[in-house]
Amino acid sequence: MLRALKKYYTQASDQADLISIGTIGLIKGISTYKPDRGVKLATYASRCVENEILMHFRSIKKTQGDLSLSEALESGEAGSLSLMDVISVPDDMLENISIAETHTRLRELVCQRLTERECQIITMRYGLTGMLPKTQREVAGVLDISRSYVSRIEKRALKKLEDAIGAEL
Repeated sequence: MLRALKKYYTQASDQADLISIGTIGLIKGISTYKPDRGVKLATYASRCVENEILMHFRSIKKTQGDLSLSEALESGEAGSLSLMDVISVPDDMLENISIAETHTRLRELVCQRLTERECQIITMRYGLTGMLPKTQREVAGVLDISRSYVSRIEKRALKKLEDAIGAEL
């Protein structure tokens, strides 16, 4: 077995791994050997050892470029720092997408479920068209109605929207 390993000479730290892998190959060779095939055990077992080592090198080659985000980076300072620590940023993208989808759906519901007057009031009150939100008094002035009437329409419209969203969930 050691002769087979000499072909794959590596650093001393890796030799223990190669011996372990070669031993696994030897065990597999002995357990699968069939004397009726006309091959000597030593020949068959040495091929099994060699194949096991080759498979090990192939698997290393496949994963050679892989990085683990939690693997510690080498540094001269005390304490360990991982790649995740270096490249991480607050990840609220999914939350932002969800909020944006909710806002889009809410705008659709405002136009679909509310009367024209309710839609006008909600749009102005909450700035849904990109303009700054207006107070009830400002909306009342634009529509030439009382502030209390704006309040009642707004309350009714918000209840309709709440029911529509609740029905979708």
